[in-house]
Amino acid sequence: MRIIDRYISRDLIKIFLTSVLTFCFLYVLIDITSNLDEIIGRKVPPVILLKYYLSFFPIILVQTSSIACLISVLFTFSHLNNNNEIIVLRASGLNFWQITKPAIAFGLVVSALVFWMNERFVPQATVSSTQIRNENMILEADRLKKNKATVKNLTFYGLKNRLYFIDSFNPNTSECEGVTIITHDEQQNVREKIVAYKGIWTGIAWKFFKCQVTFFDSQDLRIPLKIKVYEEKLMDIDETPEDFYNQRLEVSSMNFKQLQEYIARFSNSGAVKAINNLRVDLYQKIAYPLGNLVIVFLGLAFGLMMKSRKGTTFTSLGIAVAIGFLYYVINAVALAFGKGGWLPPSLAAWSTPMIFSAVAWGIIKSKF
Repeated sequence: MRIIDRYISRDLIKIFLTSVLTFCFLYVLIDITSNLDEIIGRKVPPVILLKYYLSFFPIILVQTSSIACLISVLFTFSHLNNNNEIIVLRASGLNFWQITKPAIAFGLVVSALVFWMNERFVPQATVSSTQIRNENMILEADRLKKNKATVKNLTFYGLKNRLYFIDSFNPNTSECEGVTIITHDEQQNVREKIVAYKGIWTGIAWKFFKCQVTFFDSQDLRIPLKIKVYEEKLMDIDETPEDFYNQRLEVSSMNFKQLQEYIARFSNSGAVKAINNLRVDLYQKIAYPLGNLVIVFLGLAFGLMMKSRKGTTFTSLGIAVAIGFLYYVINAVALAFGKGGWLPPSLAAWSTPMIFSAVAWGIIKSKF
């Protein structure tokens, strides 16, 4: 590795680690302050607090990696530019790509690291931190209130080889809306499909309203053998409302392979909306880590454009905050459009990285 590459890489890594540790400190400080009444009320021991925040560290790292990358690239290359070191490097015959090679390699490494942590540590950290918080840091009244929140897009694999897709489930009233239930045989062939507008737990059994039950031919699954329609019907379903709530799926607790297998199992169920939402989350698990590399390119474009010697630190921070906020907003809107059915799942997840890549490429081509 050349001396200049080691010089740039050292600054990038140092600023990146400083930024991540700063974000972790701020998160812990803000979280403790906002939950101080619960911590005091439950008399949470310091050991439990330490365990909780250590388990949450992988999540903080993944969530703040993009802005930390952006800050490190902006600080490093804006200072190189302000000290005329970029001019010297260009005069020595190095082009843009040779100068920025350490930053691009740094972006690739961070993207790979974030993807690896998302796969190996974040799912477990999500479950562990939630469990510690629920058991030690939330008052009983608040926990009961939280458990009664309406669950959207409930999906799970139930008894009797049944797949459940429920648009909305309210544990307070034990009511569900937009119900789709797929029954398979031992060979995983579809045998029955139940669609209902609404379901209510009577205390003994589930009663479905505006219900349609379709039976499929064992020889040709494409042709329904029989269709029955009911205004209301008591269903032979063993799961209770408590089972519905306890078996709800948290996508954040699944890695890419687990979510991919989960979608494959449900792909022929006919629950289009639920599958579409899961596919958006699946593509996002790849697009989000690569966003670090995109952010690096954008940081290089802006960092090498900065000429002012005064206020470089504050200017870099301002640009980082503005770009990070804009990236987050556009990405959130794109994902919402994808889950709303206005964009294909792949485009919803990849549109933001593609937009910012195009902007970075345009600036680089025009200026360098």
